Amino acid sequence: MSEPTPKSTYPSAAGNQRTSIGRTVVAQGQITAGEDLLIEGQFEGTISLNDHCLTVGAEGRVKAEIRARQVVVQGSVTGNIVAREKVDIRRTGHLVGDLVAATVAIEEGAYFKGSIDIARDEVPGAGGGGASSH
Repeated sequence: MSEPTPKSTYPSAAGNQRTSIGRTVVAQGQITAGEDLLIEGQFEGTISLNDHCLTVGAEGRVKAEIRARQVVVQGSVTGNIVAREKVDIRRTGHLVGDLVAATVAIEEGAYFKGSIDIARDEVPGAGGGGASSH
């Protein structure tokens, strides 16, 4: 009974794959992915995860322009972040750069230097199609 089928074992994770960049990995370039990404190593470049979550682990060091649905910062990030839903800077997080997101959470003890622009363009009923106005 040692079937490696975690998708059926965890129904909530079905279709939600996650790729990891390990602690000893040092990479440069461009990452575009259709799944969640965890970075524990070092990366420099651009990251585009339009409908997915980027997590920079506590040991992770990222210098990048980031676009994602959600970004969780536990390690160090230098660069601008555009998140469709949320940027979450945890207690161990260190972020230098500008944020554009619908929601921003900064835990006590986290380091943040930059600007925050709260994006409200996807709020239901705020300037919608006008189909219900008479």
